[in-house]
Amino acid sequence: MYEDKTLICKDCGNEFVFSAGEQEFYAEKGFVNEPQRCKSCRQARKQAVKSSREMHKTVCASCGGEAVIPFKPMEGKDYYCSECFAKRKEQGLA
Repeated sequence: MYEDKTLICKDCGNEFVFSAGEQEFYAEKGFVNEPQRCKSCRQARKQAVKSSREMHKTVCASCGGEAVIPFKPMEGKDYYCSECFAKRKEQGLA
């Protein structure tokens, strides 16, 4: 049903393939627009957003260690370091 398409990246101008499998995935998710950037430009864009994000330090509610979160902590709310958050997630608490 789907066939590979060659598209042009709007950032670098290079050609990239929008595979039949990717097209099917987009359709399943209800995405209507084709990708506009090649994989390397998409990754670079994501990394730029991540690196510009301001991080905030707070105290982990579980172990008392340092927790670093990507938003300003609110008083009276519990925050967890990455290790404690992962443990809580495994237990279905996060």
